[in-house]
Amino acid sequence: MGTVDDYLNELDPADRGVVARVYEIAREEAPDAEQGTGYGMPALVYRGKPLVSVKRTQKHIGIYPFSPDAVSAVADAVRAVPNTGLDKGTIRFQPTDPLPDDLVRALILARKQQIEG
Repeated sequence: MGTVDDYLNELDPADRGVVARVYEIAREEAPDAEQGTGYGMPALVYRGKPLVSVKRTQKHIGIYPFSPDAVSAVADAVRAVPNTGLDKGTIRFQPTDPLPDDLVRALILARKQQIEG
């Protein structure tokens, strides 16, 4: 699979803005992050480790911060958003009910801090 930009260009316009917004927030919080892959998915990579991947699946949009601890850090806030779901290392939401920017920012910061050790 290609870069984040390649992936965004492949998305349906209805989903592209929502997925791009998550990556935009991640780039704001980790401006040194580079495009790469994590577990075979297009991702932003920070200090050599995957920071976040966002993928459109058949049923939802998934955010993968490559860290169950980062997901746990924002789990209560995610549960307050309509039509969301949580799994060990994934947050799922519908493009019609995107995650609030501050929640995405908190997720990215949790993962970034984890990478920084």
